[in-house]
Amino acid sequence: MELHPGGLRVIPLRLFGLLIIAIWLTCGPAQAEKRVALVIGNSAYKNVPKLANPVSDASLIGGVLRRAGFDTIDVRQDLSASEMRKALREFGNKTRDADVAVVYYAGHGMEVDGANYLIPTDATLETDTDVYDEALPLDRVLVTIETAKQLRLVILDACRDNPFAKSMKRTVASRAIGRGLAKVEPTSPNTMIAFAAKAGSTASDGDARNSPFATALADHLPKPGLDLRKAFGFVRDDVLKTTGYKQEPYVYGSLGGDDVPLVAAKPAATGPQANPQDAIRRDYELALQLGTRDGWEAFLGQYPDGFYANLAKGQLNKIAAEETRATAEQKAKSAEQEKVRLIAERAQKAEQEKAAAAAKAAEEARIAAEKAKAIEQARADAAEQQRKAAEAAAAKALAEKQAVEKAKAELAAKQAAEKEAAAGATKQTADRQMLPDAESQKVAALAPAPTSTAAAADLAKSVQSELRRVGCLTSAAEGEWTSAAQRSLTLFNKYAGTKFDVKLASLDALDALKTKPGRVCPLVCNFGFKADGDQCVKITCRAGYRVGDDNECEKVQEKKPVATREDSRQRDDERKKSESVPSKPQATGQIFCNSTGCRPVRQGCRLEGWGNRNAGMTSGGGTSMVEVCN
Repeated sequence: MELHPGGLRVIPLRLFGLLIIAIWLTCGPAQAEKRVALVIGNSAYKNVPKLANPVSDASLIGGVLRRAGFDTIDVRQDLSASEMRKALREFGNKTRDADVAVVYYAGHGMEVDGANYLIPTDATLETDTDVYDEALPLDRVLVTIETAKQLRLVILDACRDNPFAKSMKRTVASRAIGRGLAKVEPTSPNTMIAFAAKAGSTASDGDARNSPFATALADHLPKPGLDLRKAFGFVRDDVLKTTGYKQEPYVYGSLGGDDVPLVAAKPAATGPQANPQDAIRRDYELALQLGTRDGWEAFLGQYPDGFYANLAKGQLNKIAAEETRATAEQKAKSAEQEKVRLIAERAQKAEQEKAAAAAKAAEEARIAAEKAKAIEQARADAAEQQRKAAEAAAAKALAEKQAVEKAKAELAAKQAAEKEAAAGATKQTADRQMLPDAESQKVAALAPAPTSTAAAADLAKSVQSELRRVGCLTSAAEGEWTSAAQRSLTLFNKYAGTKFDVKLASLDALDALKTKPGRVCPLVCNFGFKADGDQCVKITCRAGYRVGDDNECEKVQEKKPVATREDSRQRDDERKKSESVPSKPQATGQIFCNSTGCRPVRQGCRLEGWGNRNAGMTSGGGTSMVEVCN
């Protein structure tokens, strides 16, 4: 540079000419035609795991298109559904007077029933029909660039494995959800659609900062004069090698017979040429003054090899390091923002769960309170029923007691009246019939006896009926207060805890019996019978069994007859008894004579001679005969 006498720096004409040539080389195609591009990279999906590469891929392709000399390049990142529609609408306004329109999309995409859709970052896609509302069809993109005059190019790095398809519910079983994207045939001429992987297959993100497909695009698309069809062929070869022949990019659509490069070929140099190294040095100094990635990439595009190329690559590495630092700083900032957002969401979720738990506990408490209320209401109703029943029973007993007392009072009044009448009648007839006072008093006293006896009999029968009802009396109710009735009232006193006089039937005992709703005395059955409800039934044992001492059926034990001491003792007693019985005397026809006279020998006796005894001498001699009886 030279300093002008007026103090201004003047650029030498030679350097100015080089600057004009450089500008013409980079922007020459824009003077002939208008080229616009829309680049979208969606990584931060909200409802599925984030993607690592789309944002970086979008930045890389945006730089490639800038170096290719595009007039307008709109790079957008992490767009929601509404933001994607707005971006396409604004881009459509730019393509109306454009010659070349390019759309590059990196992110998730999917195919439903043969149609391809681009998925925004806020999509949920719970069911297969949600794709029509939450995603953008590929046809919408084709309509946006349809007005471009010479070339319409859509590049889709959206063939990744789609996580939405795994959790999406099918509303119609026959609706197909494909793997990757579906084959498409553009209807507009000069339209190309490039897939990162051919229809029905998925693309790889790779292990580097950019996907294999985006890296290959950046290497081949900006080559000057290279036809797009050949460029995508080179992209296909690179991706196949990088992915071990697992991913094959594919291009749909067709172009004409002329070459269609993304960057025009460099014009051939004419006239005398200066020293190449001088030109390279001047261009290097110019790029160094610009200090931008685009300037250095333009320099390397012009001079890919040599000393200055290595210096330019060092400058690019320096810019790349700065971009990496800025990207890392941006990622750290985004991570911090995401951390704050997640903490807020967790706090909100915790509050929601706490509120839900409180609502659930309140609902359970309400249900428990309602159940407790119902139980208490049932208890109150049962107590009220018992109260009414007790009041009814008490009223009935009171009425019966009053009736009995009234009957007793009427009976007493009647007896008093009859007694007075009888006393008057007795007094009137005493003089006439001359009956003794004792007799008349006896007649007066016996007059009311039939009525009094009838009331006592009814009372005794009523008490016995109640005793029979509560299970204390087994015999029939009678009008007399028998010993069986007294025993039954004794049992009632024992089991009911009362102390009524058992010698007579009383109204108090009758009232107490009526207050008992059921059996008081336990059912006692005789041997060989058992209780069955309120009755005793006979115990029936099967063959070979009999009722034992415990009133249960037991097996009969067979015993052989054995002579016992009791048997021999019984035989000895019978023998002694027979021996002790005297034998019946036999009639002998003998005559016994003594001093008083002669008589036949008594039955059971016999005559024996005693020699010369003094007593019992016979009349005819000196030999004595004595009557001996057993």
